[in-house]
Amino acid sequence: MPDHPITISLKAKATDTGFSIVAINAGVAKGHGIEFTPASLQASLSLWDSVPCMLDHPGFFEGPSVRDLAGALHDPKWSDTDQGIQANLIPGGPAAAVLSQLREAAKADPAIMSTVGFSAVLRVTTRPDGKVERILNVSSVDCVLNPARGGRFLSAAQPVGARQRRAQSPNQGVNPMNDQDTVSGLPSSAGSDDTEATITLLDAQKKVESTKKTADESLRQLRLQTCRTLLQVSLEASKLPKPIQDRIDHKFGHMVELGQPFEPNELESAISEEQEMVSKLTAAGAIQGPGRISNMVTTNDAIEAAVSDLFGVEREARLKAVKAARLTGIRELYLMLTGDYDLHGGYYGERIQLATTADFTGLVKNALNKIIANQWDLLGKAGYDWWQKIVQVQHASSLNDITGILVGTVGSLPTVAEGGEYAELAIGDSPETASFVKYGGYIPLTLELIDRDNVSRLTGYAKELGNASLRKYSALIAAVFTANSAVGPTMADTGALFNATAVTTKGGHANLLTTALGTDLTAWRAVELAMFNQPMLIKNASGYYGTGPVQGVRPRYCLVPPALKGASDDLFLRSWTSSGNNMAYGYVEPIVVPDWSDATDWAAVADPAIAPAIIVGERFGLQPEVYTAGSETDPAVFMNDETRIKVRMFAAILVQDFRPLHKENVAG
Repeated sequence: MPDHPITISLKAKATDTGFSIVAINAGVAKGHGIEFTPASLQASLSLWDSVPCMLDHPGFFEGPSVRDLAGALHDPKWSDTDQGIQANLIPGGPAAAVLSQLREAAKADPAIMSTVGFSAVLRVTTRPDGKVERILNVSSVDCVLNPARGGRFLSAAQPVGARQRRAQSPNQGVNPMNDQDTVSGLPSSAGSDDTEATITLLDAQKKVESTKKTADESLRQLRLQTCRTLLQVSLEASKLPKPIQDRIDHKFGHMVELGQPFEPNELESAISEEQEMVSKLTAAGAIQGPGRISNMVTTNDAIEAAVSDLFGVEREARLKAVKAARLTGIRELYLMLTGDYDLHGGYYGERIQLATTADFTGLVKNALNKIIANQWDLLGKAGYDWWQKIVQVQHASSLNDITGILVGTVGSLPTVAEGGEYAELAIGDSPETASFVKYGGYIPLTLELIDRDNVSRLTGYAKELGNASLRKYSALIAAVFTANSAVGPTMADTGALFNATAVTTKGGHANLLTTALGTDLTAWRAVELAMFNQPMLIKNASGYYGTGPVQGVRPRYCLVPPALKGASDDLFLRSWTSSGNNMAYGYVEPIVVPDWSDATDWAAVADPAIAPAIIVGERFGLQPEVYTAGSETDPAVFMNDETRIKVRMFAAILVQDFRPLHKENVAG
């Protein structure tokens, strides 16, 4: 499920104590292609509390600034009327005055009212159909110009008494933008009934005073909450060391706990002072004054950096700035770290002049690991990582056989008569399994190779290992489609992976045709319909074959041999209508399988995130592991004058479901 950072426009209206905001509504987010559902919004209700409000979004290369803080959201609630989340926006922070001025300007000028709105910055995960599955976090709700969804300030909320007077006297010319109406609950001079007439001015005054005290306390609590939010946001943006952040947090957090709000400029001043002090303390660089040394580089660091340079691999980040003397070759490295000037294959510590714990075979192993990883990337860009798009990778905690996790579905619920018994539902699992296979070998690092300083040969070994391991995966997964005369492996239901037998019989998969790819979408549409209509698994038993509901999944990838690359590109990537628009089937991605030799056969695969069919099991990672054996007591060193660098990987290829796969075996 993809993870989307998005910005959504809002609707808003003002209240006497802040702004009442519809933070987000259910519906499609314009310009983002995703849809917010009421369920996903209601589940995120708690995320909208204490969210800061900034003036404008930060620039593309900028982060949010405390100087733009204008307030915070409080008391989020679900609104059935708006089908969205409402919250109170209370001004606070350095930009609070600007926010309040914008409100007043919007009330006075319809042009501003139609231009100023709000925009939410949040992160979500989505389902394949584009609907939001979950809102992960809400970063801010910002006041901006021309929000995409047209959210605007609305008129100030009117007290109850004012609304009553307007309803009773609609022609008195009451200004709808005026938020200074009489206090709710006071009797008016006309239209009062007998009950209203009994209210004395003293009672009304007491009620006003009580209401004012309650409002003042509410405002104080809201201000304290704003201070908490401002403190958290400001410390995160300060980039100060954690102990200093804790000290500032203790000081200002203690004030808030005691019910004492602080001013934003007080917090900003405290942070600035600490930042200035940290800057002065860390400006020393390498050496500051006699006997005061920092940023030191150890001998091990220098050797690691030199080895990376020798083998032509990228240094680790911590070694980027290390100035290391360049090694003349692998022979110099070996003699420097072993003292074995007579090439006996041993370790002579008394001859080593460097104060280091670096190990020769370990350093070489690490460098070769980096070369293998680099080679995976390079060969992958050449097309040999094609299989990673169509498989699902699973990590195994042991070398036991991996088992398919395809679980049957319930076709339909049978009727239960009144007082009758419930029948057991037939549900089965996929019985497919696959065993781990070990692949590997070793590279001989002989004393002769070391003495000849043949670094290029050693790095060439590592590159070949990287190529071989990635090509191995490519060949194993390509063989799923070409094994057994191009019908694939035999499944647990006794049928070949690809066959044209009806799915209502045991072993029938109905996923094999013989049509050429062609120059239009006719053949592809037939494959698409066949995969879409495949029945879901209920149970692998007589009477249940092919009786499940339609899986409703279309193919995402079209697999072709190198000979069909041009045809598939023309069909799916360069197909245009007469009006110049990309055709509806542009969502299909053609993939070239470099291991296929047949020039006409092709296949279709569904997105493994929706319907996984091929599982790649790994035990210690996809890339091969590298081990070294180079002690003078090792038999290879004693008998063969060589340090051995062993490469090993475990892999298991499992086809757990035929339904998301389709094959076209075209007659030659």
